[in-house]
Amino acid sequence: MRDPGPDTGTAVAVHFHEDLTVTVERCHHVASLVGKLEGPEMITDPAQFPTSFKEAPQLADLVKAGKLPPVAERIGQDPIVVKPLHAIGTYGGTWRRGFTGPADTSAGQRVNESDHLTYFDYTGTHVRPNIAKSWAISDAGRTITFHLRRGMKWSDGHPFTADDFVFWFEDMYQHKDLIATPSPYFATNGKQGTLVKVDDYTIRYQFADPYYTLPIVMAGQGPIMGHTKEGRTGMGGYAPAHYLKQFHPTYVSKETLDAKVKEARFDNWVNMFKFKNDWARNPELPVLTPWKTTTPITTPTWVLERNPYSIWVDTEGQQLPYIDKIVLTLGENLEVINLRAIAGEYDFQARHIDLQKLPVLLENQGRGSYKVHLDPSDGEGLGLFFNMSYEADAEIAKWIGTADFRRALSLGVDREQLKEAFFLGLGVPGSVAPAERTLYSPGPEYRTLWATYDLPRANTMLDKLGLDKKDAEGYRLRTDGKGRLRLEIQTFVGFLQSTQMCEMIAEQWKKLGIYADVKEHERSLAYQRRDANEHQMHVDVTWGTDNMFGHHMGALFPVDGTSSIGPLYGRWFASGGTKGKEPPARMRELMDTFRQALGAPGEEQIRLAKKVWQIALDEVWVIGTVSQSPVITGVRVVKTGMGNVPERLSNGAAAHSPGNNLPQTYYWKR
Repeated sequence: MRDPGPDTGTAVAVHFHEDLTVTVERCHHVASLVGKLEGPEMITDPAQFPTSFKEAPQLADLVKAGKLPPVAERIGQDPIVVKPLHAIGTYGGTWRRGFTGPADTSAGQRVNESDHLTYFDYTGTHVRPNIAKSWAISDAGRTITFHLRRGMKWSDGHPFTADDFVFWFEDMYQHKDLIATPSPYFATNGKQGTLVKVDDYTIRYQFADPYYTLPIVMAGQGPIMGHTKEGRTGMGGYAPAHYLKQFHPTYVSKETLDAKVKEARFDNWVNMFKFKNDWARNPELPVLTPWKTTTPITTPTWVLERNPYSIWVDTEGQQLPYIDKIVLTLGENLEVINLRAIAGEYDFQARHIDLQKLPVLLENQGRGSYKVHLDPSDGEGLGLFFNMSYEADAEIAKWIGTADFRRALSLGVDREQLKEAFFLGLGVPGSVAPAERTLYSPGPEYRTLWATYDLPRANTMLDKLGLDKKDAEGYRLRTDGKGRLRLEIQTFVGFLQSTQMCEMIAEQWKKLGIYADVKEHERSLAYQRRDANEHQMHVDVTWGTDNMFGHHMGALFPVDGTSSIGPLYGRWFASGGTKGKEPPARMRELMDTFRQALGAPGEEQIRLAKKVWQIALDEVWVIGTVSQSPVITGVRVVKTGMGNVPERLSNGAAAHSPGNNLPQTYYWKR
């Protein structure tokens, strides 16, 4: 990895990437579906910039009618110049996708989220300048200065400047009603940083301790990393001050604000404010993305249309995006979405496409005029998360908190059986360790640490813990005399085949004498129970394994109060110890090491990050199943007429594909 040093903001190498060899065991066509990793190129040499600019016909008509400024004025002096993957595209057309309802913001966000200061390139391996033109790290890593693009504008034509960052920091982030708990990503060693305006196009972050990883953090998917993803939570790092001030008590009278709240039918100004700052729900909200919402996600048809002030242009000066609009239609359930994909009713869809449907998808490619691609995950898989801060049942809490109990349960999982049954034989069985090709991998031995199928060893470990007494059916008894030891695994509706997978694991655990009850909930209820510290085990994606600094590290340790590993411990970490519950010593050691890694440069950062993984994998706070498969957003159905589509996408949580592949360069061939 290259340390950016004091005066460079052109690239940060994040992790290595190798082509994944796919083992084909059940479908002889599968190997050919994993193509070459490829994508567009950002041009940074001013000598290669276009000298004149063009736009979509409907925007040109608005310019002629005097309703829009000329395109050169709309994109400013520092446009983002992109060389498309295969060809300069043509304007027009609609991109059809599917979504599952108002909670499915990622269905639109993943193709439109281009508004981070920095971004992961199409390989998922490097951090590049984005809406920030460049950055510089100085003061031994304590000061990070970002230079914005001159003349860049919000989608309503208002200038995008440093004032939008200051407004977010002073009036949103530091307002206790809006943000009750500060973000650990805006802190070093538990001490919050500051943000100051240098001039209209320069902002400076200052921290008490070094924060060399901040450009990586800004490229990823955490709370301070972008308006599109986090605006609805009050986070995001910046916000359209000129629009949002009318809903903020600092800028309008109480009487005026109360009237707005009543008129909009909200309980309080905070909920109204967050709604107004939600790009998917509020079509009035100014945005920076290539497309903007015109019909909200709360309707059966969610529509995004081109942003006339988009700052992206191709190498011939054509303003991007090429495609006029994106139309997402509501699927009543995942089966409906998959049937529509099979019928050829989507133009580019990976989210919600079931790997189990692969044979049927392949069979209908010609009839549906589409091609199936497989994008193996860059690390993510499905995991069983222990709630380490669970308190409702002291006996269960004791065993969840015992490392050898967790390890024994992990040794009792037959991952090869899961791989065949739910992953079509694709992927890598083992722990939640990152892929060996990634920069922070602690080594191949951690893939199998406590993650091989070993029933004799697991049973011996449980016996030694004192769980050696069983009932008439062979299930282990609680040590408090209250009968059979019962564990509950929480899943949620529509999440891949996680419920069925957990039912298979429950069957496997019978050989350990462990009784597991799988409870499926509606997604929002499952998350409510998780955040309320009510779950014992929760199944979810092991997000962030591709890059621990570029995504909320749910699979490593409790980062905040939404952590499946322990929401009370997460609140403690996020608040710097002022809220929640203090974690046990081993978890505190990991948290301290993670904080040190955030502030470390180069090789020291890598060493500390590997240590974080070593602790987490030895403790088995999460039981891994199968990772590096296409099951997580990796089955992609694409119409054959869509151009500049890659053979393979980097499929990782930090890069949030396909956004890092710049879908604004996709177009319809004529």
